[in-house]
Amino acid sequence: MIRKEIVTYGENLRGGKGKVEFRHIATEEELLGHGKLYARIILPPHASIGYHQHVGNTEPYLILRGKGIYTDNDGTATEVGPGDVCVIEVGQSHGIENNSDDEELEFVALIYNDKAK
Repeated sequence: MIRKEIVTYGENLRGGKGKVEFRHIATEEELLGHGKLYARIILPPHASIGYHQHVGNTEPYLILRGKGIYTDNDGTATEVGPGDVCVIEVGQSHGIENNSDDEELEFVALIYNDKAK
């Protein structure tokens, strides 16, 4: 099967700011109980996904384009850019912000479960 990415939007995610674009690579149903999200995510300038915890799952990010500020589980804020992989363990927290005035931040996110359902 071949299909196009499925595009959805969210606003003020996890207490973050602005509108976020999701380009779903696989739907939750296609992940067959192994995960919740597999998507390219685009944050416009000054948009963010608020700091949040992952209980029973984890979510690595692969930064594809742009730069932003990633907040790790210990609260450390670090600038990230293309090629950076941001990883947390199950039960940890994180958040990400596009602090640019004019460039989108694009990354791949995969939320996968600690154990399959």
